[in-house]
Amino acid sequence: MEMRNLIILGLLGLTACQSTEKTTSKETYRIVYNVWHDRENDDYEVFSMKPDGTDRQNISNWEGVDWVYYAYDDKVYFISDRDTTHRMYFLYEMDAFGQNVRKVSDQRLNDSWLSSRKNGSELIVDPRVPGDSAFHIIDLNGKLVFKLYTNLAYYNDPFFSPDGSEVVFRGATKKFKKESGYLDELYIIGANGSGLKKITEYPKNDTLSEWYQYHAGPPFWEPTRNIITYNSVQDGYSSLFMTDPTGKEPKRITPDTLYAAWHAWSPDGQWITFDGYPREYEGDRDFDIYLMEYETGNISRLTSDSTYQQGPVFVRVKE
Repeated sequence: MEMRNLIILGLLGLTACQSTEKTTSKETYRIVYNVWHDRENDDYEVFSMKPDGTDRQNISNWEGVDWVYYAYDDKVYFISDRDTTHRMYFLYEMDAFGQNVRKVSDQRLNDSWLSSRKNGSELIVDPRVPGDSAFHIIDLNGKLVFKLYTNLAYYNDPFFSPDGSEVVFRGATKKFKKESGYLDELYIIGANGSGLKKITEYPKNDTLSEWYQYHAGPPFWEPTRNIITYNSVQDGYSSLFMTDPTGKEPKRITPDTLYAAWHAWSPDGQWITFDGYPREYEGDRDFDIYLMEYETGNISRLTSDSTYQQGPVFVRVKE
């Protein structure tokens, strides 16, 4: 409760009267996130809440795997195995309250973050296509617009640049994590497939990360500052880092008291929501949802349940 109270006054201010162009009203946006609802039956549900942690609702209500990966405006994009075999994923959309559910594409997908460009009219996804190795850019009806080849053995978690001309993604020269020499880094490539470049370099003297942990986690390209944020396990724990499109020296932006992982920015660039847990509770790794004000670094803990709660995103509530 102490952490939750750190910025409650700031949140109340957002609700009450701030009206500047850069303000995100907590009545206008909700945070949508994933909950490991039933571990025994491998049931993941999508929940929605206000940015102060109140009014939590299960908005997917499906006994299987539903997982939100992205939101644009008032649309929540999630993968699901509903209407198919367990853990065979397809892309769906819904609103912040679980209404207007629609299947976007009949193309099976890999387990991967995604994003959009052109005012949300095109999405970039990681399809599961035997014998092919490309990201797909699709329209909102699932029609293929372009195949984007990275020519890397491993590629995942694509995110468009603010103008849609480039894509940042996780990549590696080895295909599998257990392969000798596997090291996931962030790369940028033109949306037309040109100009591949690596923008992160995992510290060579850091030997504390396990084979299954992120060296460079799913990126988010924040448009108001033109920075790229991602999580990385360094010095034995995961933090959020920021860099720029040139690969400027990364800067840690979350405190060393927290294990911080998957994250998303508010549309105004003022807030970051992420999942994690206090490092002092290393033995009890139930992830909760946090909210951080970027400029001040103040953090509030929004949930404190015993279930895993991960992968939060901001979604607009239509009035």
